[in-house]
Amino acid sequence: MTIKYPHTIENCLGEKIIFLGIESTSSGEKVNLEAFCKPGCGPAMHTHFKQNESLTVVSGVMGYQILGEEQKFAQPGETVFFPVNTPHKFWAESQENLHCTGFIEPANTVVYFLSALYAAQNKSGSHQPEAFDGAYLMVKYASEYDVIGIPAFVKKIIFPITYFIGRLLGKYSHFKDAPAPIK
Repeated sequence: MTIKYPHTIENCLGEKIIFLGIESTSSGEKVNLEAFCKPGCGPAMHTHFKQNESLTVVSGVMGYQILGEEQKFAQPGETVFFPVNTPHKFWAESQENLHCTGFIEPANTVVYFLSALYAAQNKSGSHQPEAFDGAYLMVKYASEYDVIGIPAFVKKIIFPITYFIGRLLGKYSHFKDAPAPIK
């Protein structure tokens, strides 16, 4: 799958990401980005198993939390770094939109994954992605990403069954160019 940069995605929840481009570094490729969240909005608690994420606040106030820790807040000019394997979430804390710049490194499949996830959220019109697309993404990319609030039973039983049924029903033709997950 070829993605042209800049590549903008937006979900129905008030989140927008502009992937500015891929940059080669000594440790691989990183994707530079701008992120925007409307007040109170931001991604659910999640983990990148293969990637570091860094965000610098341009405007607004970023609320953020590492799983098991107290909420913290970052002001314009401050950078928040989420190391690989660190469950985290962030949101626009103030009444102002949050605008951040940053990167995810290595890039791996994150642009594709988040583009497909936002599209699935837009299909459902809610935080929970459309069922078949959500199951596809969570099963296929389980080695790379996790959403912490989803019960283990759903991840281990419901998603694989839904994914299997989706395959039988031919629900995944729009994923034909999906990149292979990083193992």
